[in-house]
Amino acid sequence: MLKIINLILSIGLLLASSLVFADGHKLKVGMITTLSGGGSGLGIDVRDGFMLAVKDSKDIEVVIEDDQRKPDIAVQLADKMIQSEKVDVLTGIIWSNLAMAVVPAAVSQGKFYLSPNAGPSALAGKGCHENYFNVAWQNDNLHEAAGGHANSAGFKNTFILAPNYPAGKDALTGFKRYFKGSLAGEIYTKLGQTDYAVEIAQIRASKADSVFFFLPGGMGIGFMKQYAQSGIEIPVVGPAFSFDQGILKAVGEAALGVKNTSQWSKDLDNKANKKFVSDFQNEYGRLPSLYASQGYDTGKLLMSAMEKASVKDMGSFREALRSADFDSTRGQFSFSSNHHPIQDIYVREVIKEGDILTNKIVSVGLKDHSNAYVSQCSM
Repeated sequence: MLKIINLILSIGLLLASSLVFADGHKLKVGMITTLSGGGSGLGIDVRDGFMLAVKDSKDIEVVIEDDQRKPDIAVQLADKMIQSEKVDVLTGIIWSNLAMAVVPAAVSQGKFYLSPNAGPSALAGKGCHENYFNVAWQNDNLHEAAGGHANSAGFKNTFILAPNYPAGKDALTGFKRYFKGSLAGEIYTKLGQTDYAVEIAQIRASKADSVFFFLPGGMGIGFMKQYAQSGIEIPVVGPAFSFDQGILKAVGEAALGVKNTSQWSKDLDNKANKKFVSDFQNEYGRLPSLYASQGYDTGKLLMSAMEKASVKDMGSFREALRSADFDSTRGQFSFSSNHHPIQDIYVREVIKEGDILTNKIVSVGLKDHSNAYVSQCSM
């Protein structure tokens, strides 16, 4: 009887495989991400995490292009991938303004888009789409947890700042949604700004008891270095984007002790995460970042869907993606009805392990957290 059951299971797996690739078609992924200029470290980490996840698959072909953090370039690349490369799935975009330029047109043309990073509110609410899945978070999420942490830390008068683009606006909206105190100041900086002397002077004069900032990539590096040099001793809180692995290496000990919020951390105690951290270090010779974990999970989600359905059967493939039947580096993971994650958001602290600055989890900021835009999505 056991042999018969095993034979039936084997035949089932073979049939599933033949349904996916009966025509000899490899699933083709178009990855558009930032690989040069400001913010390139984020795109490189997403790319490396994704490629690690699909490394052993013979049924996936990946076309990778550099968007240079320019919306017009991203649109041109998406058009080329859809029209000429005939990709089945798009992924990779880091920046929300680029996502807004690319995603709506891509999904309306019958392509799946799996976001490993950007999660603008406009694509979570009324602009949601059945072919769009965000594997990272909705933009507000980590900042909502930061607002909650600021309450727990006893902060009453916080100065907040972020870049003037969709993710920056979502960041401050998310923080204010959960923070119960007053605002000593609120500033939107230029995207890509490197000099924060004016903003730091405003913080100094504001009588704030704390600072919350969202400045991803090189922006956060510049701000933290200048903030430390200013001698201001007001505590700062931020999302993981400003205190992630690559950022910490550049910022240095000025970041020690800072609390930041994240849905992932290298010390999460689950089997999938331990394997990911070890495999990433072995493959690339560095510790993985938040972005690398998101790229990796995106690859694993894609492969899990391929095991259940052919991308040519869009309805079945969509349901396979929606089931999120994969072992996430974050542990428990599922999609809300608007295709954004339901997951825990943690509070981390920047520490030193030997000579390396890194993060450790100190508490759970938000448990099984979804997003504020589910009711606005008509799916």
